Amino acid sequence: MFVNAARGSLVDEAALITALASGHLYGAGLDVFNNEPEYDTRFAELPNTFLAPHMGSATVETRNAMGFRALDNIAAVLAGRPPIDPIWV
Repeated sequence: MFVNAARGSLVDEAALITALASGHLYGAGLDVFNNEPEYDTRFAELPNTFLAPHMGSATVETRNAMGFRALDNIAAVLAGRPPIDPIWV
């Protein structure tokens, strides 16, 4: 059994699909994918997979911390400092 609730980029999804389809791997539980929010629809066709939306941050405490972190970033920029969590695009 394979479970990935960390990062989609940690997994070679094509190899995982092959292993699941061939029976070399019993099953998989996934709530993260390489191209989120899109995912490889071949996973949904496999009876030995469980797919869920990423819920790792779905607690009141974590969501509050995320909101306050965003406010801290805004406050830093407005005060002339670099953001705490810069986003590079």
